[in-house]
Amino acid sequence: MKPTLIIGGGIVGLFSAYFLNKEGIEVTVIDRTDLNENCSTGNAGMIVPSHIIPLAAPGMISKGISWMFSSKSPFYIHPRLDMKLVRWCMLFFKAANDAQVKKAIPYLKNLSLLSKALYLEFKTEHPDAALALQEKGLMMAYQTEAIEKEEVEFAHLARKHGLEAEILSPEDLRRVEPKLELKARGAVLFPGDAHLDPGALYGFLKNYLTEKGVKFMSNTEVRGFEKSGSKVLAVITSQGKIDAKKIVVCTGSWSAELAQMLGFSLPMMGGKGYSFLQENQPEIKQATILTEQKVAVSPYGKTVRFGGTMEIAGTDQSVNKNRVKGIFEAINRYYPDFQAKFPEEDKIWKGLRPCSPDGLPYIGYAPGYSNVLVGSGHSMMGISLAPATGKVLAELHQQKNTSLELTGFEVGRYS
Repeated sequence: MKPTLIIGGGIVGLFSAYFLNKEGIEVTVIDRTDLNENCSTGNAGMIVPSHIIPLAAPGMISKGISWMFSSKSPFYIHPRLDMKLVRWCMLFFKAANDAQVKKAIPYLKNLSLLSKALYLEFKTEHPDAALALQEKGLMMAYQTEAIEKEEVEFAHLARKHGLEAEILSPEDLRRVEPKLELKARGAVLFPGDAHLDPGALYGFLKNYLTEKGVKFMSNTEVRGFEKSGSKVLAVITSQGKIDAKKIVVCTGSWSAELAQMLGFSLPMMGGKGYSFLQENQPEIKQATILTEQKVAVSPYGKTVRFGGTMEIAGTDQSVNKNRVKGIFEAINRYYPDFQAKFPEEDKIWKGLRPCSPDGLPYIGYAPGYSNVLVGSGHSMMGISLAPATGKVLAELHQQKNTSLELTGFEVGRYS
C-alpha cells in the first residue's frame, strides 16, 4: 500500500505525521537534512495566542527602512538583485495595511488557540515527555515611551479579541523577577501564552513516531514529481522514486522551490534568526520579549535561551555575527545584573523561519491538485502553530470537516 509522504521533517511535518498516525495512516517523512537540527530545534519555543498581528503590519515598513541601516537591528532585508525577493517585498508592502491586518487577526487567533489547547492535550497524553512546558504567560517588556504606547494599545486590542492582557508597572516587574533587575518602564503580560524546550519536543516527537511505525528518510532531496492529471503519483528524490498516495509539503523556507516544481506560486522568504543558551545566573524566571530589540527570552530553570532577529535572507544559512551581537547586547541593556557571555560560534543556533508576504501561513490543498496538501509559511510561530496545522492537515487528508475556518490560509492565494 502506498504511504502518505510528508516532505519536510520540521515541527509542522512531525505534528502532521502525529495526527495522521492517529488516524491509522501509513506515513513516510522525508527531509533534505539529517533530521537532527533544523528551524524547529533551537528557537524560543514560545506558544503565543497573543501574537495575533501578522509580520506584515503597517508600522513594519517604516521600521524596516530605519533598521536597514543597522547591522544589529531586529529586522533586516539583505539587499540583492533577486526577482523572488523583489516580488516578495512588493507583496509584503501591499499586505502591510490596517484592512489586511484586521482580516488576518481572527485567523491567527483561532489557529493559535487551537494549538494551545492541543499542546495541553499532548501534555496530558504524554506525561513522560520532558518538554519543560511552562504556562507562565509571556511578558512584553519596554523601555521607551513610544514602545510603551504601542504595547498598551496592543493590550487593549488583544482584550477586544477576547485575550487576557495585564499592564504591569515597574513595581510589578520586581515581583515577577525577584532575583535580578529588569530595566524597563513596564510590560504587558499575556497570561494565556506559554513556552517549552523546542529541542526536547522535536526529539520526543521523532522518537515517538518512529516507535509508532512512521518511517523517516533523512538526507533525501526532492528533485521532481511524477504527475498524472490532478494527482502526484510519485516523488523523485536523491534516493530514487517514492510512490505515494498523498503528499504533504511542509518544507518551510524551501517550500517555494517545491511549489515551482509542482507548477504553482508560493511566495516565501527565509527569515534567518539566531539564538544561544546561557547559564541562568542570576535567575530569570519569566518568558519575555525585550520589545525594542525584539529579543526573546525563554528560561528553563538552570539555563535560558536568548533569540531574535529577522533577516530576510532567502535560504542563506551563514552566521552573521553582528546579528548575534545585537541579541547579546540587549541582554545587559534590560538585565544589567545578568552574567552574559558571548557564545562561541559552534554554540550559536541559526534557523530560517518561512515567511509568507502577508504573514499568514499556507494551509490546505495545493491549487490544481487533489492529493497534495501544504502546511508552511508560519514565520516565527512554527512551534506555536504546528499542532493546529498538523491536525487540520490530517482532517483535510481524511476528508473531514476542519476544526477551524481556513480561508485566510489559502495555499493558492498568490497563484
